[in-house]
Amino acid sequence: MKTITCKGKKFENIEAIIFDKDGTLADSESFLRELAFKRARLIDAQIPGIGEPLLMAYGVEADYLNPTGLMAVGSHQENLIVSAGYIAETGRSWFESLNIARKGFDEADKSLPNRGNTSPLFAGSLEVLQTLSEAGLPLGILSADSTKGVADFVANHQLIPYINLIMGVDSGLSKPDPRLFLQACEKMNVSPQKTLMIGDSQGDIAMAKNAGAAGVIGICWHNPQAHHLDSADVVISDLAMVGVD
Repeated sequence: MKTITCKGKKFENIEAIIFDKDGTLADSESFLRELAFKRARLIDAQIPGIGEPLLMAYGVEADYLNPTGLMAVGSHQENLIVSAGYIAETGRSWFESLNIARKGFDEADKSLPNRGNTSPLFAGSLEVLQTLSEAGLPLGILSADSTKGVADFVANHQLIPYINLIMGVDSGLSKPDPRLFLQACEKMNVSPQKTLMIGDSQGDIAMAKNAGAAGVIGICWHNPQAHHLDSADVVISDLAMVGVD
C-alpha cells in the first residue's frame, strides 16, 4: 500500500487508483464537440429545426464543450435517450423517436474516426501512469465511454503495461451509481475503502464517495478554480500534481 500526496493532502494506505478517461486522461473535447455537431446535423436533416436545441442539450457551443454537460459526462445511452426525448416533443411516437436518434448516432459514429485513435493523452499523463504503476499500484480506467472505447484508447496510447482494469458503461448502470465503482474494485480485487478515484466530473465524485472510496481527486486541466469539482477532497489542474510515496 502507498501514500498518495496531492497539494499537501495525503491519502494513506492506498491499494489502487481508478481514473476516469475523457477529460481526465484523454483530451477528448474536440472529438466530442465534433461528434455532437455531427449527430445534431444528421437528426436535423430528418427533423428541421431540432439541431440547435439538441446542441444546447448536449452542452455544446461553437468552440466550447461544457465540462458538466451531457456530451462531456453522459454515456452513449443517456445521450441517445435525451435526443429521442427532444424528437418526441415534435409529436413523433417514442419508438419512431428512438429509431431516428439511433440512426443519427450510428451514421455519426461511422463518419468519424474512432475516439480512441483521435483523442490524445493530456501532456504528462503517461509519465504519471508509469510512475504510479512502477510504484506497485494497480491502475484502472472506469469511463462513461463503452468498454470497447476504453480498450481502443488504452491500446492506441500503449497503456496496456500500466492499466489493470478497462471498464466502460455498456448497459444498465451509469455514473454516478456507486455500484460501478464497487464493481471496478471487485474486478481489481482491491478494497473500495483503499482505492482512490481521479475524475473530472461531479458524477465521478459522487460515485466514488457513495461507494466509500478512500478519496476523490478532481481534475480540471489548466483550471484550478473548477467549482463543479468543489465536493472532491482536492482539486488539481495537472495530473503531475499527484505524487506517490
